[in-house]
Amino acid sequence: MAYYAIIVAGGSGKRMEAGIPKQFLLLGSKPILMHTIEAFSTFCKVVVVLPTAHIYRWRCLCEQYNFNIPHEVVEGGSERFYSVKNALVEIPDNAVVAVHDGVRPFVSARLVCDALRTARKNKSAIPVLRAVDTLRQKVDVSEFLPIDRKTIYSVQTPQAFNSTLLKKAYNMPYSPEFTDDATVFEKNGNSLCFIEGERLNFKITTPQDLILARAVLCMTKGSE
Repeated sequence: MAYYAIIVAGGSGKRMEAGIPKQFLLLGSKPILMHTIEAFSTFCKVVVVLPTAHIYRWRCLCEQYNFNIPHEVVEGGSERFYSVKNALVEIPDNAVVAVHDGVRPFVSARLVCDALRTARKNKSAIPVLRAVDTLRQKVDVSEFLPIDRKTIYSVQTPQAFNSTLLKKAYNMPYSPEFTDDATVFEKNGNSLCFIEGERLNFKITTPQDLILARAVLCMTKGSE
């Protein structure tokens, strides 16, 4: 069975307030997106989804940083749903496809392999983490009710699936409730298989996240 990875980097990164898409910001010696692609390149054929307006910038960055890992580039859409749908055109049936956020560069080889193996066996693999903070739910302007954190999990990527089933799911019309691939897959009548995620597999969204990422890189890989 063939293995593929769709790296979704089609966002504009407005919350980062950096002037360029966050996936192109430097993390150590190269852009964030290059770290992410490297994490999958040993195990999968890689398809990268980018904003149409920034594909040329990406090609220039690859040349500038001598980044030669093979990957296909496809144009992103107006929503994440359409970006993934565009990339699925490049994925054959009866394969395992992992969909991953382009700004989660610290995903480990262990988690990638676990997701691929689980999806091959169970048709899906969704990494989750149990909440560790005390939680409250806002129900009014000044009222916050406690929530049992033992019942709350955060969802990560890579989310891996049987490609035939995922492509069928993405033939459904777009809905705002489709916040990730798991919700699309489940909405089309498929069951989900959950696996253990990783604390370091966080998404770089804000300037504070980037500071944390640079600290993590120094601790795990030195000044790379």
